[in-house]
Amino acid sequence: MTKSSFEEQLRTNGKLIYTNQGDSMMPLIQQDRDLLVIVPVQGRLKKYDVPLYRRDSGQYVLHRILKVRKDDYVICGDNRWKKEYGISDRHIIGVLSAVIRDGKEVPVSSLKYRIYVHIWCDLFPVRALIVRVLNKLKRMKAAK
Repeated sequence: MTKSSFEEQLRTNGKLIYTNQGDSMMPLIQQDRDLLVIVPVQGRLKKYDVPLYRRDSGQYVLHRILKVRKDDYVICGDNRWKKEYGISDRHIIGVLSAVIRDGKEVPVSSLKYRIYVHIWCDLFPVRALIVRVLNKLKRMKAAK
Protein backbone atom coordinates (compact mmCIF):
# COMPACT_ATOMS: atom_id res chain seq x y z
CA MET A 1 0.00 0.00 0.00
CA THR A 2 1.38 3.38 -0.98
CA LYS A 3 1.41 6.18 1.54
CA SER A 4 -0.14 9.42 0.34
CA SER A 5 0.19 12.87 1.80
CA PHE A 6 -2.60 14.73 3.53
CA GLU A 7 -2.63 17.11 0.57
CA GLU A 8 -3.17 14.21 -1.87
CA GLN A 9 -5.97 12.76 0.26
CA LEU A 10 -7.79 16.10 0.33
CA ARG A 11 -7.35 16.57 -3.42
CA THR A 12 -8.52 13.04 -4.22
CA ASN A 13 -11.36 12.60 -1.71
CA GLY A 14 -12.44 16.17 -0.91
CA LYS A 15 -11.86 15.45 2.77
CA LEU A 16 -9.39 13.75 5.04
CA ILE A 17 -10.31 11.58 8.03
CA TYR A 18 -7.49 10.58 10.34
CA THR A 19 -6.48 10.21 13.97
CA ASN A 20 -3.95 12.61 15.38
CA GLN A 21 -0.65 11.96 17.09
CA GLY A 22 0.25 13.85 20.24
CA ASP A 23 -1.53 15.72 22.99
CA SER A 24 -1.40 19.32 21.81
CA MET A 25 -5.18 19.57 21.24
CA MET A 26 -6.32 17.93 24.47
CA PRO A 27 -8.79 17.93 26.11
CA LEU A 28 -10.91 18.24 22.96
CA ILE A 29 -8.95 15.82 20.79
CA GLN A 30 -7.21 12.76 22.22
CA GLN A 31 -4.77 10.53 20.41
CA ASP A 32 -6.09 7.07 19.48
CA ARG A 33 -9.62 8.03 20.56
CA ASP A 34 -10.92 10.61 18.12
CA LEU A 35 -11.14 10.81 14.35
CA LEU A 36 -10.73 14.22 12.74
CA VAL A 37 -12.54 15.35 9.62
CA ILE A 38 -10.50 17.86 7.63
CA VAL A 39 -11.93 19.65 4.59
CA PRO A 40 -10.40 22.05 2.05
CA VAL A 41 -10.22 25.71 3.06
CA GLN A 42 -12.69 28.15 1.53
CA GLY A 43 -11.16 31.65 1.78
CA ARG A 44 -9.43 33.12 4.80
CA LEU A 45 -9.82 31.29 8.10
CA LYS A 46 -11.36 32.87 11.19
CA LYS A 47 -10.54 33.06 14.87
CA TYR A 48 -11.18 29.67 16.56
CA ASP A 49 -10.83 27.68 13.33
CA VAL A 50 -8.52 24.65 13.60
CA PRO A 51 -6.32 24.42 10.51
CA LEU A 52 -4.19 21.48 9.53
CA TYR A 53 -0.98 23.11 8.36
CA ARG A 54 2.50 22.17 7.34
CA ARG A 55 5.41 23.99 8.91
CA ASP A 56 8.41 24.91 6.78
CA SER A 57 10.16 21.95 8.43
CA GLY A 58 7.59 19.61 6.82
CA GLN A 59 5.86 18.77 10.12
CA TYR A 60 2.06 18.57 10.01
CA VAL A 61 0.28 20.38 12.85
CA LEU A 62 -3.34 20.81 13.89
CA HIS A 63 -3.76 23.83 16.20
CA ARG A 64 -6.34 26.54 16.82
CA ILE A 65 -6.29 30.10 15.47
CA LEU A 66 -6.31 32.64 18.28
CA LYS A 67 -5.88 35.72 16.11
CA VAL A 68 -6.19 36.53 12.41
CA ARG A 69 -3.68 39.10 11.19
CA LYS A 70 -3.27 40.70 7.77
CA ASP A 71 -0.60 38.30 6.49
CA ASP A 72 -0.67 35.42 8.95
CA TYR A 73 -2.32 33.76 11.93
CA VAL A 74 -1.48 33.45 15.62
CA ILE A 75 -1.99 29.78 16.43
CA CYS A 76 -1.77 27.62 19.55
CA GLY A 77 -2.73 24.08 20.53
CA ASP A 78 -5.47 23.76 23.15
CA ASN A 79 -2.97 22.01 25.44
CA ARG A 80 -0.14 24.48 24.80
CA TRP A 81 0.71 27.89 26.13
CA LYS A 82 3.23 29.15 23.58
CA LYS A 83 1.67 30.91 20.63
CA GLU A 84 3.02 30.29 17.13
CA TYR A 85 3.42 33.20 14.75
CA GLY A 86 4.06 33.39 11.03
CA ILE A 87 1.71 30.65 9.83
CA SER A 88 0.24 32.01 6.61
CA ASP A 89 -2.30 30.77 4.10
CA ARG A 90 0.47 29.04 2.12
CA HIS A 91 1.02 26.69 5.10
CA ILE A 92 -2.65 25.76 5.49
CA ILE A 93 -3.73 22.43 4.00
CA GLY A 94 -7.28 22.11 5.34
CA VAL A 95 -9.49 22.93 8.29
CA LEU A 96 -11.23 20.83 10.93
CA SER A 97 -14.95 20.42 10.18
CA ALA A 98 -15.84 17.75 12.76
CA VAL A 99 -14.55 15.38 15.43
CA ILE A 100 -15.81 11.80 15.46
CA ARG A 101 -15.95 10.27 18.93
CA ASP A 102 -17.48 6.91 19.75
CA GLY A 103 -18.94 6.79 16.24
CA LYS A 104 -20.76 10.11 16.65
CA GLU A 105 -19.80 13.11 14.55
CA VAL A 106 -19.58 16.45 16.36
CA PRO A 107 -19.44 19.27 13.79
CA VAL A 108 -17.54 22.44 14.65
CA SER A 109 -20.81 24.31 14.13
CA SER A 110 -22.50 22.49 17.05
CA LEU A 111 -23.44 24.47 20.14
CA LYS A 112 -21.53 22.11 22.44
CA TYR A 113 -18.34 22.56 20.41
CA ARG A 114 -18.70 26.35 20.19
CA ILE A 115 -19.24 26.67 23.96
CA TYR A 116 -16.08 24.63 24.58
CA VAL A 117 -14.09 26.79 22.16
CA HIS A 118 -15.17 30.07 23.72
CA ILE A 119 -14.56 28.93 27.29
CA TRP A 120 -11.19 27.39 26.39
CA CYS A 121 -9.91 30.22 24.19
CA ASP A 122 -11.42 33.28 25.81
CA LEU A 123 -9.76 32.25 29.07
CA PHE A 124 -6.38 31.74 27.35
CA PRO A 125 -4.27 33.56 30.00
CA VAL A 126 -5.72 31.39 32.79
CA ARG A 127 -5.48 28.22 30.70
CA ALA A 128 -1.90 29.00 29.69
CA LEU A 129 -0.89 29.38 33.33
CA ILE A 130 -2.58 26.10 34.29
CA VAL A 131 -0.96 24.22 31.39
CA ARG A 132 2.48 25.65 32.26
CA VAL A 133 2.16 24.65 35.92
CA LEU A 134 0.90 21.15 35.07
CA ASN A 135 3.75 20.63 32.58
CA LYS A 136 6.30 21.77 35.15
CA LEU A 137 4.83 19.37 37.75
CA LYS A 138 4.98 16.49 35.24
CA ARG A 139 8.65 17.22 34.53
CA MET A 140 9.46 17.39 38.24
CA LYS A 141 7.67 14.09 38.88
CA ALA A 142 9.46 12.41 35.94
CA ALA A 143 12.84 13.63 37.25
CA LYS A 144 12.34 11.85 40.59
